[in-house]
Amino acid sequence: MRERERARERESAREREREREREHERESVRERESARERARERESARESARQRVSARERERERESERERERKRERRRESERERM
Repeated sequence: MRERERARERESAREREREREREHERESVRERESARERARERESARESARQRVSARERERERESERERERKRERRRESERERM
């Protein structure tokens, strides 16, 4: 009788240990998934920043081109006035 009781207790202890190990593994999986999600968010933020910089650069280039065109137009106008 006592032997069966001790065997049940040992089995119960083994089951608790297995459950602790499973919970530890689940926690590890959650941590890895969380780390991957944070990495995706950081990459997304970097990409957004690159796109904003790129858009600003394109706008600066368009503005430079407009300024060059205005200068050409003023030069043409000056040449017409001289004639």
